[in-house]
Amino acid sequence: MGLFKSKPSPPPPRPLPAFDKEWRHTSWGHKEEMLQKLKDYVPENPQVKTIRILLHGPAGAGKSSFINSINNIFQDKCMSVALADNASAGASFTKKYETHKIVKEKPGTYYPFQFYDVMGLENGIDKGVDEADIIKALKGHIKEGYTFNPISPLTEENKYYVKAPTLSDTVHCLVSAIPADKLPMMNANKNDENTDVFKKMRAIRLAASYIGIPQMVILTKVDLACPLVREDLRKVYLSKYIKEKMEQCSNALGVPVGCIMPVKNYHEEIDLDDDMDVLLLRSLKQMVDFAEGFKLSQAD
Repeated sequence: MGLFKSKPSPPPPRPLPAFDKEWRHTSWGHKEEMLQKLKDYVPENPQVKTIRILLHGPAGAGKSSFINSINNIFQDKCMSVALADNASAGASFTKKYETHKIVKEKPGTYYPFQFYDVMGLENGIDKGVDEADIIKALKGHIKEGYTFNPISPLTEENKYYVKAPTLSDTVHCLVSAIPADKLPMMNANKNDENTDVFKKMRAIRLAASYIGIPQMVILTKVDLACPLVREDLRKVYLSKYIKEKMEQCSNALGVPVGCIMPVKNYHEEIDLDDDMDVLLLRSLKQMVDFAEGFKLSQAD
């Protein structure tokens, strides 16, 4: 004893960062087909000629950048219609309730879906957009141009308040934008101020559910969150880390993983990228499908 020392057991191998195959089928290489179907889309409910998609989420999540990215694809060039801030600060850049339409080839005509951008949610009290204002927007009570006030939400006496909204005024799909690279700092299980944004988002989701408005999530900045995806965007559904972030997001907000779409917005690019476009168009298709189902359910 003591002459032969046993060697320590080697450490277990580190788990591989990727799955063997994509866990969600993706139509890589079919951008033009996806784009054409969305260009050909016509709402089935004759009472509503345009579907309204409202984006909300933490300040800096990429709501305005998503709108710009979708517009880039339809215009076939990189441009900016929704002002976005490239700063990393937690304060919201968007201050007003704004409508963004996607222009068709013929001047003065638009595709039958439009986006509504709102001030970002922030941690703490009296910071960022008041969730009560987003709930009013869901119901169609807010006119375009209203300036959000974190301390004082919109009242019925305000000139921007719509007292009797129609089906065309209401939101048809609620989209939550969540930055994948910031999720570790937005842990909803911690009992501290960082839970505020998720608490506000859950309150908004509850109100949307009560009205019957469909909801989904875009998980933004996946390239910043995962080196594997940064290297090759086509590995987004191979990345175990991104799958984990989607499940974490699902648990925090109560949204099924099937309603969470990872995307990479245009930010520093000056040319379009087909792989980015495929993920962006797939998320838009789900928004349109969800909104269409809601509008049909509201038809007389």
